[in-house]
Amino acid sequence: MNGVTGRMGYRQHLVRSLLALREQGGLDLGNGTTLMPEPVLVGRREHALAALAARHGLREWTTDLEAVLADPSVDIYFDSQVTSAREDALRKAIAAGKHLYTEKPTATRSEGARELARLAREAGVKHGVVQDKLFLPGLRKLKRLVDGGFFGRILSVRGEFGYWVFEGDWQEAQRPSWNYRAEHGGGIVVDMFPHWEYVLHHLFGRVTSVQAHVTTHIPRRWDERGEPYRATADDAAYGIFELEGGAVAQINSSWAVRVHRDELVEFQVDGTEGSAVAGLRRCRAQHRSATPKPVWNPDLPQAEPFRAQWQEVPDNGEFDNGFKAQWELFLRHVALDTPYAWDLAAGARGVQLAELGLRSAAEGRRLPVPELSL
Repeated sequence: MNGVTGRMGYRQHLVRSLLALREQGGLDLGNGTTLMPEPVLVGRREHALAALAARHGLREWTTDLEAVLADPSVDIYFDSQVTSAREDALRKAIAAGKHLYTEKPTATRSEGARELARLAREAGVKHGVVQDKLFLPGLRKLKRLVDGGFFGRILSVRGEFGYWVFEGDWQEAQRPSWNYRAEHGGGIVVDMFPHWEYVLHHLFGRVTSVQAHVTTHIPRRWDERGEPYRATADDAAYGIFELEGGAVAQINSSWAVRVHRDELVEFQVDGTEGSAVAGLRRCRAQHRSATPKPVWNPDLPQAEPFRAQWQEVPDNGEFDNGFKAQWELFLRHVALDTPYAWDLAAGARGVQLAELGLRSAAEGRRLPVPELSL
């Protein structure tokens, strides 16, 4: 596990996924055997790795990635490093014959992401990319509505994501400073467009074109040492995506917006037969037969309680941590060769969309998104 000293690698992948699996007695493979993951912590800072290992009673940690990749007892390489370091490490893992599971984006350029997918396929190793939002309770309920035909013909998708990330001068920033340095692989398009690609692709259809406007709203921030620096990466993106089948998606992504939503990310889906609004956990729906008839009258106070007219979509089941749920599927894929859809080719589609989004913004025009060829 390379990069577990970072926020996401530590909280979601180590503690809430693999350590949680260990605490529950391992992963039941359903054939009379149990898979018990044994993490090997990898990173650049010895003291941080040693402290993590001691905190959680883990025996294995190292700063020598090559030694771990040469160890025949290690089956899977996982990467949650900074984006700029990921592609090279994944190439080394493939060359070493390791199965690999990785955070996204898988590379900084789409050609590199496609090459990783080709190399993994030729090496015959199993590979997966984290696509955690598909496992959120809110989006799983939304997928249930899509699969059940609730919407009729889907017309549009509207997404709002983001929150105010403090500049770092008078309050500590919630995100590391490299996120705001383009030279280190930062930027909200590189970070979030891969998410929007797999969400749109999985729920509604392949993205066929993109038109984006990107900007850096906050040009000066303060780093972890309290030193000011110039933000060279975009911190907000406003995208329009055409989808296969004719639906249009509009998604705003910003680290410079104050939240006036029920959740940090929300998607509204409108169709001929009904609409729904889904967030991280909740999903509310309104059927055609229960849709009110608003009348525009700016001279009178609004008497319609619009939010109260939507119906809560029930859980109808238990939802585990989304990162853990995807880890379980990938581990089964490695151990039992069960089907697994979210591979490096899926990761490459996300990098492609981010690259085209940035190019669209730079050129000021809509760009087609071709089907990915490896």
